Amino acid sequence: MSVSIRLRREGTTNSPYYKIVVADARSPRDGKFIEIIGNYDPKKGGHNATLDLSRVDYWVKNGAQPSETVASIIRSTRKLATATA
Repeated sequence: MSVSIRLRREGTTNSPYYKIVVADARSPRDGKFIEIIGNYDPKKGGHNATLDLSRVDYWVKNGAQPSETVASIIRSTRKLATATA
């Protein structure tokens, strides 16, 4: 089974809100998923994502492939975490 870390769209028309999920690569965008590991709100300014980095590390270590957008969110969250530490 090929696993990916990607965005799942929620919210209303013209007001998107995304959950960052671990899902089978064959499932549809808003379909079944394995685990929710964070969220992303593009309408907010500044750092607009929350992410459980320990779960990201676990899934990447076990072969999950993040999408391009999620990979950039992971990079920015790691950068913010090291800056505050």
